[in-house]
Amino acid sequence: MKSMKSQSQTEYGRPMLQHFLFDASYRNLNHSSFGAHPREIQAKLRSYQDQVEAMPDPFIRYKYSQLVDESRQAISELLHAPVNTVVFVPNATSGLNIVLRNMQWNKDGMDEILYFSTIYGACGKTVDYIVDSSYGLVSSRPIHLPYPCEDDDIVACFKDAVHTSKRDGKRPTLCIYDTVSSLPGVRFPFEAMTRTCRELGVISVIDGAQGVGMIDINLADLDPDYFFSNCHKWLYVPRGCAVFYVPLRNQHLMMSTLPTSHGYVSKAATRSNSMLTDGKSTFVSNFEYTGTIDNSPYLCVKDSIRWRREILGGEEKVFEYLVMLAKEGGQRVAGILGTEVLDNATRTATNCAMVNVRLPLAIQHNANQSEEGSHTGQADGPAKGVVQSKDVERVSDWMMKTLVDKYRTFIVVYVHGQHLWTRLSAQVYLDTNDFEWAGRILLELCEKAARREYESGPEIDIAS
Repeated sequence: MKSMKSQSQTEYGRPMLQHFLFDASYRNLNHSSFGAHPREIQAKLRSYQDQVEAMPDPFIRYKYSQLVDESRQAISELLHAPVNTVVFVPNATSGLNIVLRNMQWNKDGMDEILYFSTIYGACGKTVDYIVDSSYGLVSSRPIHLPYPCEDDDIVACFKDAVHTSKRDGKRPTLCIYDTVSSLPGVRFPFEAMTRTCRELGVISVIDGAQGVGMIDINLADLDPDYFFSNCHKWLYVPRGCAVFYVPLRNQHLMMSTLPTSHGYVSKAATRSNSMLTDGKSTFVSNFEYTGTIDNSPYLCVKDSIRWRREILGGEEKVFEYLVMLAKEGGQRVAGILGTEVLDNATRTATNCAMVNVRLPLAIQHNANQSEEGSHTGQADGPAKGVVQSKDVERVSDWMMKTLVDKYRTFIVVYVHGQHLWTRLSAQVYLDTNDFEWAGRILLELCEKAARREYESGPEIDIAS
C-alpha cells in the first residue's frame, strides 16, 4: 500500500477542510452525530467495494477474512486489547442489543438492569424492549443525573441505586453507562464506574458510541465486561462501523450475533459453518460474517488509524486539539449568548470534544411566572426571551431546521433540567471562528424565538 506520508501534514482548522468532503457552503458543527471521513478514506472504501464487485466469491469468502483481521489488529493496538477480544458490528446500538439479547436472566425474576437518565435514546428503548419481552424475568432502574454534577457524585448515585435495588428485593445485575454521553455531551467517569461495578459484582456495559477517536481508551487497564464504540464518529471510518470488545471470560456468553448467522454454534444441533473460519476462535468466527451486507467500512479501520497517524500526527495530538477547541469554543459561544458552559467544578465534564452551552431563553411553566424567575442554574444571566413550556419542543425543532435551511449547518438544541441547551462538536477541520459564528447565529435565533417567529415555520435561504 502506498504510504500516505507523501502528502504534507496539514494545519488543523480550516486548512484541514481540503481533506474532507463537505459542501463549501456547509459548516459541520455536529460531527458527534454521524461523523465524517476524509477523501483518502473514501477512496479506500471504494477500492474495497470495487474489489468485491470484481470477484464476489473470492473476495467475500477468502480475502475479506484477511483484510478484516488487519483492521481488528489495528483497533486492538489502539485500544490496548488482545486482538482475539475485538470484532466489528454495524454500530454501538447493535453492540448493546447483542449483549442484552444474549443475557440469560434468572428465572426468579429478581434481575435488574441499571442505567443513567442520560442514556442514549435508542439504548434506552433497547432496555425497554428487553424488559417488555422478558415476561417479568428482568426489570430496569433509571439513575437520575441532575447536571452539573461531580464524578464522585455520579458514582455515589450508582452505589445508592445498587443499595436501593437490593433493598427492594431485586438483584442489580448489569449497569449501562457511557464514555461520553450524548445529551448532554459530557465526559462520564467511566473508569471509576467500571472499578465500582467490579467491586459491587455488577456487570459493566460501556456504551462508547462517543469514544474511540475522541478520548484515550485503554481496555487493558479498564477491563470492562463489555465495551462497544462507534468507529464512524470520531475515528473517521465510513458509516457504519463499531468495535465490539468482549474479554475472554465472557465470550462464551455472547452466543449469537445480530442476526444469528453462519458462526452460531448450537448446543443441540450440529451444523457446519459454510464460511472459512481459518482456525479462529468461536467468538471471532461468529462475528466475522453475519450475512450479506456491505462490510467495507470495517476494512477501512486500519486505513483511518494510519491516516490519523501520518496526516494528523497521531491520537494524542488529535485529542489535545479537540479538547482545547471544545473548551475555548464553548466559552466564546457562552460569551456571545451571555450564558455559561455546562461543566462541573473540577472541569472533568468538558474533557472531551463536545461542549454544551445554555441558550438565553427562559422556560415559563405558568402564565404568572416572571421572566426573571423562570429559570435557575449556575451563573444565570438575564434571559433574552421567554418560551412557554408547552412550546419548548416546537422551538427546538424550529431552531434546528432553520439552522439547516437558512444557515447551512446543524447544531443540536435540547432541553436538560430547566434549560434549553445547545451542543457543539469540536473537530480538526474547525477553529474558534466557527464557534463564534455559531454563537452569533444562535443568538439571532433565540431573539427570533422570543418574538415567536417559530410559529411561521423554518426560515429558508432564498439564495438556495
